[in-house]
Amino acid sequence: MGRAFPLKQRHAKKKKKNFLFIRINILFLAVFLLFSLLILRLGVVQIVEGKEYKKQVERTDETSVNYSAPRGEIYDRNGVKLVYNIPQKAITYTPPKHPQPKELLEIARKLSKLIKMNDKDIKAVTERDLKDIWLLMHNNGEDKITKEEYHKYKDKKNGEEKLYELKLQRITKEEIDSIDKNMASIYRKMYQAVALTPTIIKNQNVTDREYALVSENLSDLPGVDITTDWERKKTFDGTLSSILGNVSEGLPEEKVQYYTSKGYSLNERVGKSYLEELYEDVLQGEKTRVRTVTDKEGNVIDSKILYDGKSGKDLVLTIDIELQREVEKIIEEELTHMVKLPRTQTLDRAFVVLMNPKTGEILSLAGKQYDRSSGEIKDFARGTFQTAYEPGSAVKGATVLTGYQTGVISLGNNVLTDEVLYIKDTPPKSSWTSRPMGPINDLTALKRSSNVYMFKIAIAIGGGKYVPHGPLPLNLKKINTMRYYFNQFGLGVKTGIGFDSEISGLKSMPTEPGKMLDFAIGQFDTYTPLQMAQYVSTIANGGYRVKPQLVKEIREPKINEDGLGPIIESVQPEILNKIDMKDEWIKRVQEGFWLVMHGSGGTATAYFNNKPYNPAGKTGTAQSSVFYNGHQAWNLTLVAYAPFDDPEIAMAVMVPWAYYGNNTPYPINNIIGSRVLDKYFELKEKRSQKAPDGESREETAQTVENR
Repeated sequence: MGRAFPLKQRHAKKKKKNFLFIRINILFLAVFLLFSLLILRLGVVQIVEGKEYKKQVERTDETSVNYSAPRGEIYDRNGVKLVYNIPQKAITYTPPKHPQPKELLEIARKLSKLIKMNDKDIKAVTERDLKDIWLLMHNNGEDKITKEEYHKYKDKKNGEEKLYELKLQRITKEEIDSIDKNMASIYRKMYQAVALTPTIIKNQNVTDREYALVSENLSDLPGVDITTDWERKKTFDGTLSSILGNVSEGLPEEKVQYYTSKGYSLNERVGKSYLEELYEDVLQGEKTRVRTVTDKEGNVIDSKILYDGKSGKDLVLTIDIELQREVEKIIEEELTHMVKLPRTQTLDRAFVVLMNPKTGEILSLAGKQYDRSSGEIKDFARGTFQTAYEPGSAVKGATVLTGYQTGVISLGNNVLTDEVLYIKDTPPKSSWTSRPMGPINDLTALKRSSNVYMFKIAIAIGGGKYVPHGPLPLNLKKINTMRYYFNQFGLGVKTGIGFDSEISGLKSMPTEPGKMLDFAIGQFDTYTPLQMAQYVSTIANGGYRVKPQLVKEIREPKINEDGLGPIIESVQPEILNKIDMKDEWIKRVQEGFWLVMHGSGGTATAYFNNKPYNPAGKTGTAQSSVFYNGHQAWNLTLVAYAPFDDPEIAMAVMVPWAYYGNNTPYPINNIIGSRVLDKYFELKEKRSQKAPDGESREETAQTVENR
């Protein structure tokens, strides 16, 4: 019993030793297999995939490229779409980092067999383009120069350029004509493309067949691709088109540095005028960003989307497009009628601005220009802030208020005598009436448009004293005092609408007393139609100069849906200044403006007296700087607002150079003005009636668009 235990112990030790040996062998086998796999993988990497990995090691650059997203759309205040994008088939080319001209030419040659370029692109090909292509196709034109010429110029400064010019000069017309213009137009676009940036080769009139052929041959056309592009369209051609603006085909040359500093690519389309340009940052959207990896030869070996772009945001304008179209129609009809009358050869344009005097929202910004040679009437809405004219008596409200502010008249002492003024060495100056009015107050002066009343205000401000037939010495610099107060209404200063091309009008220092008197009746400085609308709005709302607004809201786009998305920003009214005048003085001028349209002898009573919307305003007739056959042309103006007791609409009508000679053959300013205000309140009444059950805002907008 005592000896059995050691035997058992020895047996256990032996068994344990054998088990350990097996585990070591298994471990060695695993290590062997792992090393074998590693050696095999190294062999595959080095022998099979060595070239590919070598290329990866030799990668030299990573470039981020931006792809533009569709622009935001533009709507009117009622949701009617004014500017939108149309998807269209497109063929693009993305060049490598270091494109070779001969390789580009070969791709262009192949692509030209699949697509037909548009006439515009073919016509853009120059003779120099064709010569350059001919040289590429014919061994760089070596046969065009002699050996003697080659040795003469090759080592000289600019010798290569001289030799190239000689080759170009010796290419014949027949050789130029042998070049396929379709292929040349494709090559031209490819050659001008920016490395690693997709460039449109053709995006207009791409047929289904062309699209399919290119798609089937992409493997044989390196860098060429098919995609969906977009084209910018306006719903109403000719309506407000000059204000909506246009989009460029690439970065405008004069603004390349500006836009590239903001991350734009050279081939991106941007707003190049007016609203499209002014709201570029809103409409452009967020670009798709792609990282492109190139090898040392500049060939693309990998690309990855870093950020998916988003469509631009939508603009909702203050413009009422239905009202705008009606206003334009009225202008066109009245222009067409008046140009057929005698003494109207100088007439070629008319403007109407409608704005909310309390908020500055512009409801209509209309201008039309008549081409007498063709009889065509074109949109000239931009003329409402880009052109300026003498407005005449329409500014007399500012003159009277300036008289109160400077103390030359007062509520208790505002009677002046309307008479013929005889100033030494100056033609007689009088009001437009057939005979002087005699002693009148400010209300009558406004109602009947007394020139002499305004002359006497200017004489008093200038420190003068009228003596019949005597000289009239004035401190002509005092015209700047009058201009200071006129500026508070927006006359002679920019309105703040936001366009760089807005002008403030013309002004100069008078060289004689009569010119300072002319200023008081609106016949010296010039003002834009938009300034006149801001001026009458300031009087209508009690003395607040409000910034004109064209944009009401900025909204998120609805993806794959029609209509308006959520509001991002609502544009708030902005008061630029409060005129430095007492409320009772402003109310006095408001009363005078009401009498112009309702009082006995008022200059606009015949056109506005019985209107249910109770308007107020002021007419104007001014000698202009334009002459025809020795006769001076006259401008016709009207400013107005309504209703008188609670103004909701302010209007300026300007018809420059309406006629020449004595007495207007047709009071086009009053006729346009009365028709426009009638239409405004007619539309308001129609819209105040309850819409049919179930009709949405979008459906109502579509009805307007169809109309």
